[in-house]
Amino acid sequence: MNPLLIAIIAVGLILITLVMLQSKGTGLSIVPGSNDFGKFERRGPEKTLHVITISLVVIFVALCIGYYFFA
Repeated sequence: MNPLLIAIIAVGLILITLVMLQSKGTGLSIVPGSNDFGKFERRGPEKTLHVITISLVVIFVALCIGYYFFA
């Protein structure tokens, strides 16, 4: 099996997991007793998770383009 294809599958599975952790109103964003103030600004672990997700999307797209041209 092509190593590029294995990388695409691995990054895709990681992306699915990260997106499921970031679903609206659940996951790391719910704190008991919190209000909606600052709802649109990510902080702490949520921000880190968001940045990692965006980075992996860029890597995933680059891998897919590379697979298209080189495989």
